[in-house]
Amino acid sequence: MSRPRSALRAAAAVELGSLAVLLANLATVHLPPVSSLVGPLHGCAYLFVIVAAARDAGCDLTGRVLAWLPAVGGLLVLRRLTRAPREEAASGTPG
Repeated sequence: MSRPRSALRAAAAVELGSLAVLLANLATVHLPPVSSLVGPLHGCAYLFVIVAAARDAGCDLTGRVLAWLPAVGGLLVLRRLTRAPREEAASGTPG
């Protein structure tokens, strides 16, 4: 696995996890310090996922568009990137 893919994987996990924390905080006690800390973290992870998907050479236009989906976009891009090599190998045609 290349370094950019591992960065995309980490950013996608942080994005989804931080959104879960924000929603749990909103649904329960709604502590402002939690929102102040996790909100910007979520936003940065979201933007990082978009940039990482755009910079990945194996990511096609559909993958780049999927990256813009909040919360699950990074995971969908990763799924698409890991499926592409398997589909190419199965069809026998090079990229």
